[in-house]
Amino acid sequence: QVQLVESGGGLVQAGDSLRLSCAASGRTLSGYLMGWFRQAPGKEREFVAAIVWNNEIRYYANSVKGRFTISRDNAKNTVHLQMNSLKPEDTAVYYCAAQPPFQSTYDYWGQGTQVTVSS
Repeated sequence: QVQLVESGGGLVQAGDSLRLSCAASGRTLSGYLMGWFRQAPGKEREFVAAIVWNNEIRYYANSVKGRFTISRDNAKNTVHLQMNSLKPEDTAVYYCAAQPPFQSTYDYWGQGTQVTVSS
């Protein structure tokens, strides 16, 4: 089992930055794909970014490419999402998720952290 706890959300103005963190516990994350997703009110959950734990492969949604950066801290078993140039349309609950090696689904999810961007 993997437990995920997000932090770092808040209320900011358009153009500001925020850094989300996802602290993982329960087991080693070697080989895991760690992802960030978001869900805005009335909309379906959507993919934001992902990183393979053991290497530098990263994936980004087109809507955040160039503004958001996903990274990991191996020593702290933590994944970060640096969000720059925030826009009102980035407002959502942001979730951290973990996909085990050789699996095709994210099996573990955090509780989410709210990000609100005012115009």
